[in-house]
Amino acid sequence: MGESARERLGEWIRPDGGVVLLTVECQRGVVGTESALPELAAVARSSGALRNVARLVAAAHEADVQVIHAVAERRPDGRGANTNARLFRAAARLPVQQHSGSTAVRIAEPIEVADEDIVVRRLHGLSPLAGTDVDALLRNLGCRTLIVTGVSANVAVPNAVFDAVNRGYTVVVPGDAIAGVPADYTPAMIRNTLALVATITTTDEVLGCWKAPRRAGRADGASRADRAAGRVAGRGAAGGAVSRG
Repeated sequence: MGESARERLGEWIRPDGGVVLLTVECQRGVVGTESALPELAAVARSSGALRNVARLVAAAHEADVQVIHAVAERRPDGRGANTNARLFRAAARLPVQQHSGSTAVRIAEPIEVADEDIVVRRLHGLSPLAGTDVDALLRNLGCRTLIVTGVSANVAVPNAVFDAVNRGYTVVVPGDAIAGVPADYTPAMIRNTLALVATITTTDEVLGCWKAPRRAGRADGASRADRAAGRVAGRGAAGGAVSRG
């Protein structure tokens, strides 16, 4: 990443600039040691993606950046769950089920969930945004830039990216903090698809931006809620747009 691109990234994701970190399906039943999808879990761990998600979450906590964890689950009786695609029907037959309230839908280690994190659980669909509370929460938080991490690069991650872009958010994807199967699919998908609509970066570049000297605007000690309220009020006067224009 060149100097100008790095400066642009730093501006987009600065902690007081309306950035939110989203983790996608980083739950025990997906990327944990007892995953329903052992191949995906193995790639998420061996590639370093899961560890990088944990690093980003820890850094977000330190930098006062809001974290949202998007979890996919289903009721034990299956009510409301999709059955209109082969993926859903196959998931319903897996030996490990993502049942609401079970350990399978808890956030996987080594990711640490802080009290201020928001966990959004969906019972249907493929996307962490479509038909969930995530978009409304992002707007209420004054989000302008969404950092997308997690799994899988096959389905949920690109869904999250496309839905966020369609809703006017600037999207940043640390390519080493997402994973899919087979392992070589992820870099090809990033290069040929996500790079067309999102800013592709690395975990270290994001961490470097958050560790950089903070601007004077943070010196007044304003809380995240205060800053978000100011951004939302400003956007409301402008008609509620979230696009950077």
